Parts: sequence; C-alpha cells; structure tokens
Amino acid sequence: MSTYRIGIDGGGTHCRGRLVDSQGNLLAECRGGTGNVYSHFESALTEVESVVNELFTLANLSKSRFAESAMVAGLAGANVPSVLQRLEKWCIPGLQHKIVSDVETACFGAHHGRPGAIFICGTGSQGAVWNGQYFQLIGGWGFMLSDLASGAVLGQRALRLALLAHEGIIDESSLTQYIMSSFKHDAEKMLLWTQQARPKDWAQYAKYVFDYAQCDDYHGVSLVRESAKDAELMINTLLRQTELNVALLGGITEPLEPWLSADIRRQLVQPKSDALAGAILMAEKI
Repeated sequence: MSTYRIGIDGGGTHCRGRLVDSQGNLLAECRGGTGNVYSHFESALTEVESVVNELFTLANLSKSRFAESAMVAGLAGANVPSVLQRLEKWCIPGLQHKIVSDVETACFGAHHGRPGAIFICGTGSQGAVWNGQYFQLIGGWGFMLSDLASGAVLGQRALRLALLAHEGIIDESSLTQYIMSSFKHDAEKMLLWTQQARPKDWAQYAKYVFDYAQCDDYHGVSLVRESAKDAELMINTLLRQTELNVALLGGITEPLEPWLSADIRRQLVQPKSDALAGAILMAEKI
C-alpha cells in the first residue's frame, strides 16, 4: 500500500487536488485551471502536474516521495477512447497513476465505492452507474453535441435568446437586456467573443439565468425549465438502467434541483463524499 495517495478532479473549469497519507489524514489541497483533456489536452495535463507538485510543496514533501505515492486523476474528456489512448503515453516520472473520467471518480465518491449512480451538471454534464464491477456512462460528449442541463449549454441558450431579443425577433426581458449589456449591446462583440469562448466562459452566464428566473423573468424561467427537463431526461435514463440510488453533483445542482419534478426529487440521494474522495479511494487499489 502506498504511503501517500493523490486524488485529482479535473473539470471544465478547475483542476482540484488532494493529498492524504496511508491513514487518510489530509496533508494538502489545492486547485489549478481547466482539467478537460478533450478540449485542452496538453494544458490540462500541465495543470495536473502543477497541482501534484503544489500538493507536495504544501505538504513539505520532496518529489522523491513520488515513488511512495499513488494517484488517480478523474478528468473531464477522459471518457473519449482516442483521448484515453493518448493518455497511456503520459506520466509523471516516478509516480504510479491511473486516469479515468471525472464522472467515474465522482460516482465512486458519491457512494463511497459502493454501487450507485450519479448525474453531474456543472460546466459540462454526464451520468454514470457503478454496479460494483464496472461503470456505464451516458453523455459527456461536449456542449456542442451533449452536456444536457450543463452550465455551458444553459449559457449558450441564454446568449442565443438574448441575440434574438436584441434583433427584435422575440420580446426582450431583463435577462436578455443584461446579457446584451455585457457586450455593450453590440452583436458583433458577442460574435467575436464566441470565437474564443471556452465551455467555462459560456457557463458563467448560467448563474444570471437562475438569478433572473428567481425574479420571474419569463425568459429566465423558460430557460431553467428547459434545463430541468433535460436533467430529468438524463436522470430517468439512469433510473431505468439501475434500481440504485442517484445523486446529483456539480455547480448547477443546487439552483436546478428545485425546478425538477417532485417525483424525480424523491428518488435522489445526497452524495456521501466528493470526486476527490472517490479518486483517493480508487488510489488505494493501485
């Protein structure tokens, strides 16, 4: 058994790390930039390495202790087969490691290694079922094709709606006016922004959609209801695949859950722990 265990949770917005000893005592935690290895392969792995180095620095441990350590990194985008093939060639010298999808570590943590299911709705979204032997995943193919109920998809929908209102195609609301004000009410500025925008940039607008929906802004309410419908589609799929408990995770969960149907909410459970804890549990088996 390794003396030290490292858990990494790399999502579309942040890459978080946790270092514990063999008794599970917390030694250090830190975070870096995006950990999505599909959209930003090289830079995401650079962030993982940076986080690992920072963890050892914070714990006042030499890098020579890598030889006594095991790491599991759950990274967004690691569900894509071609990405997993590329990841086989990557390593941090001297450090035993395993890379899986972030939804796998999250599911393992949510049910403390026991069978269960999760739906993550954060910058992106994905669902997973762990039956005690293997994972079954749904979604997670990026916000252009997938990621239903995610912050990025909600933000993209909100900007499209704001542009329609700006052009007089649909009625304006306080939400659409606010979004357009962030681009100086200039459609070309919005267009130029989209050429460089990452999923986390789109997702930053999700917060405002929920805020305005709480104030009964009709476009805000419509957008949130659409996200809730998408979430229910994914959750019902997970429920059909298993009789196990489903937990919701991710930054969109708290504001979105009240908009879900009462029947869906009754079938949800609270996660027991987070993705970092799941990664560390997995690291025990390396």
